[in-house]
Amino acid sequence: KMALRNILEDGDPILRKTCREVDQVTERTQMILDDMVETMRQAQGVGLAAPQVGIVRRMFVAEPQPGELYYFVNPQIVSKEGLQESEEGCLSVPGYVGLVDRPEKIVIKGLDREGNPQEFALEGFPAIVMCHEYDHLDGILYKDKAKEMYELTDAADTTEE
Repeated sequence: KMALRNILEDGDPILRKTCREVDQVTERTQMILDDMVETMRQAQGVGLAAPQVGIVRRMFVAEPQPGELYYFVNPQIVSKEGLQESEEGCLSVPGYVGLVDRPEKIVIKGLDREGNPQEFALEGFPAIVMCHEYDHLDGILYKDKAKEMYELTDAADTTEE
């Protein structure tokens, strides 16, 4: 059975740690990933990294479009190309959005939920989401890279990453 997990907020030292690799994908790993998907969807996010739920391991889930679900264990961004400006929010930095420069296209590889190798070439919004989640694994929040930050007046109307 899946469970909702508590999302840590900016100021929690776990969000600033460099996450360790996952040794092997076990049933426990899969349970955590499934909980992360449920937690992300409940919070109306498009991505969630393990450190955001207090787990200092290199894995994240992402759903840039409804039903387009990615699981990444030990991800590596193997190439970046171009530049796009992104307006981002984060479930760990509630009430704000910021403008960040991200690559237009990336190639990302890693293991899937079953522990099998996978690789995707992504561009546009999915590339932004993957870069944002990947940064979490190195203790980086989008606000560290933002050119400008804005406080949201009505946070209820926005979807946060």
